[in-house]
Amino acid sequence: MHWKVILRVLGILLMVFSISMLPPVVVSMFAGDGHAMPFIWGFIFTLLTGVLIWLPVARVREELRTRDGFVITVLFWLVLGLFGAIPLAISLQPNLSVTDAIFESMSGLTTTGATVITGIDILPASILYYRQQLQWFGGMGIIVLAVAILPMLGIGGMQLYRAEAPGPVKDSKLTPRITETAKALWVIYLSLTVACLLAYWAAGMSFFDAVGHAFSTVAIGGFSTHDASIGYFDSGLIEAICVFFMLVSTINYSLHFLAYRQRSLKHYWLDPECRFFLITLGGICLLTVSVLIYAKTYAPDEALRRGVFEVVSIATTTGFATADFAHWPSLLPFLLFVTAFMGGCASSAAGGMKVIRIMIILRQGLREIYRLIHPSAVFPVKIGKRPISDRVVEAVWGFFSVYLIVFVVLLLALLATGLDQVTAWSAVGACLNNLGPGLGEVAAHFGTMPDAAKWILCVAMLLGRLEVFTLLVLFTPMFWRH
Repeated sequence: MHWKVILRVLGILLMVFSISMLPPVVVSMFAGDGHAMPFIWGFIFTLLTGVLIWLPVARVREELRTRDGFVITVLFWLVLGLFGAIPLAISLQPNLSVTDAIFESMSGLTTTGATVITGIDILPASILYYRQQLQWFGGMGIIVLAVAILPMLGIGGMQLYRAEAPGPVKDSKLTPRITETAKALWVIYLSLTVACLLAYWAAGMSFFDAVGHAFSTVAIGGFSTHDASIGYFDSGLIEAICVFFMLVSTINYSLHFLAYRQRSLKHYWLDPECRFFLITLGGICLLTVSVLIYAKTYAPDEALRRGVFEVVSIATTTGFATADFAHWPSLLPFLLFVTAFMGGCASSAAGGMKVIRIMIILRQGLREIYRLIHPSAVFPVKIGKRPISDRVVEAVWGFFSVYLIVFVVLLLALLATGLDQVTAWSAVGACLNNLGPGLGEVAAHFGTMPDAAKWILCVAMLLGRLEVFTLLVLFTPMFWRH
């Protein structure tokens, strides 16, 4: 393990991250909310810590190995989550405990969107902006991680496209160099954010709200500048814009890159994962709207508006709300919550297990059924028209198994803190899938949960965001052997 190189990267990371605490200072000055000091102190402390870590190893130049990459990837989220909590912890409003501040920061950076804060509407503008900014930076970090870093470590979604899977992207990188890949992703991500911002602004949001919600929409985060979330605006146009950008942001960013480079949209439908995602989502929307109309929960036009928005918001693991789906009739609360386990496409900011894995699991299940009928026949697992290697199928099944085991362990841990079954089950699902809202006591916020439960859920957020294996591998004795 090259600890000096790891510390050098960590020091640079903290120094760069400290700069993110300066924009809220500017917002505070313009808004006159008097809350600039928590961010100034956060900037100073984070910068000095980064400098102190970096200086002793500034001249070290060594090649990073795969194991170093695992450690750096985990430290990226862990350290930024902790240091990102500093302004929230020392601010007098919303006056959070250290546990709550870390929970809120971790939720923002992992784009989970679970919050412990109530009375969001009366928070200082600088705090409101900072929460949204955390999600925006976290979303970009997730995409770069998924497309450029995790495939190099053999973890994540994009390695499924490495020559074994079909579709327009068959390599682990969009462009030959990782720096070029990151730049391309930044351009796409920033362009989507600006487009979303302008659309919200034109639809009637204030500029401040448009910026904040563009940040959390494109990042698939779900934080809002209002307690009522998107429902605060009560605008069908704003909701339609939100649905569009949630869908776009949940699609594999490699496809966006191809759309930009080839000036064509046809490959979105030609990509099996994207097509499966859109068809599945359409079917769930149709079922949801039908149940809402049949149960007379809403009038038909209102059922269409509320139903489609909530399905897209929950299925993409964004977590915005225009209605309390937890109190919808029949199977709908459970159905919507379960869709978040599928999540979005690989190499997007969405949470969940990812659509490509669900597709492979379903195809493998069909293959086993065919083998019962024809034991001697050979049935390759295919995505589109190309077969998937057995090694990839095994990796997906391994991920699925570990995901479920982790879910059960975290669920038991939460039950041990005294939570009821519905709250515990949905809280784990909401955080492990980086969704945000849950059922039971966590349908609105997580503020009433015991501190022990919040720390467990912070671990769940990290596990979900790091695709489980990236974090768990650090706890195996083999990883630390020379």
